[in-house]
Amino acid sequence: RPPATVWDARAVTPSSPAAQQTLTGWPRRLKAAIKGFWATCPPLSTVYFLFVIFIVSVIFHCHQRLALVPMPWAYSARVVLAPTHLAQEGLFTINSKGRLGNQMGQYATLYALAKMNGRPAFILPQMHSTLAPIFRITLPVLHGAMARSISWQNYHLNDWMEEQYRHIQGDYVRLTGYPCSWTFYHHLRHEILQEFTLHDHVREEAQTFLRALQTKWAWQATFVGVHVRRGDYVRVMPQVWKGVLADQAYLQQAMDWFRARYRTPVFVVTSDDMAWCRESISSSLGDVVFAGNGLQGSPAKDFALLMQCNHSIITVGTFGIWAAYLAGGNTIYLANFTLPNSPFHMVFKPQATFLPQWVGIAADLKQALQSGH
Repeated sequence: RPPATVWDARAVTPSSPAAQQTLTGWPRRLKAAIKGFWATCPPLSTVYFLFVIFIVSVIFHCHQRLALVPMPWAYSARVVLAPTHLAQEGLFTINSKGRLGNQMGQYATLYALAKMNGRPAFILPQMHSTLAPIFRITLPVLHGAMARSISWQNYHLNDWMEEQYRHIQGDYVRLTGYPCSWTFYHHLRHEILQEFTLHDHVREEAQTFLRALQTKWAWQATFVGVHVRRGDYVRVMPQVWKGVLADQAYLQQAMDWFRARYRTPVFVVTSDDMAWCRESISSSLGDVVFAGNGLQGSPAKDFALLMQCNHSIITVGTFGIWAAYLAGGNTIYLANFTLPNSPFHMVFKPQATFLPQWVGIAADLKQALQSGH
């Protein structure tokens, strides 16, 4: 007798009449099961009706979702494809360099100087892809192939307005540099605010967040947007520019400035280093909200929050400067954050960067002095 673990074909081979009857009877049982299924199943018309309802529901919800996220071609921008579409009197464009704050400064400067010189202004595709998903900009876009076919006359700009910029010569002028100064465009402030109007889906996300905070403070909150710029400046500022970043003492002093003047200030903190902010900014009074996502590659959320606050506290960098400029209200900024012999003064003028009504709090330069020694 073989062991029980050995395969025995007789154990699975039907040889008896009963087994044969079982095999021949399974088609009848299958037919009966199918007939029973159709007997208990709802009519086809009901199935079709439910299927149509499902499809319509899916389409409706997809449409609702997509309506909140405009497609690239939905942004208002005329694209120039061929030389015949170029203005006969020439045109102005500007380089597209840096992240969001830099490109906002370049856009606004191009907008103002082109008007000042009576020339049409066009932006490059890179700038359009950075700004158009966030703002309702209106300047037309110069197609990449068209831009490469033009013999441009480069015209470098300092980071402040100068008299000669009112009379820029040349037919096809490409402005260069990193201009971000109110001295270029403040006389067109209303138009600049229109150009940098947020798209509805960007604005609504920030508004939803702020409305939730308002209910927590019984609709008595005065929002103060706080932008703490660190990132690569942690290395660049002391090593290259001989300066310092905003420290805990500056942020505390700036927040106390608002606490002394407003009944219920709520500080909405955004940064590219939220871990440092949570360690350095005291939230013991319950009026600090750490709201930013800290992602440099997707700045729309942070910028929208800052822009829709009532007032601003900024540190260094064009991102915070632009958020404060568009938000309006009172602004506290970090002043004198570089040593007197810093090369930063060759490319930066505080009086051309910060509006006269903004309030500066001097930085503590002890760390920069120690590094210098």
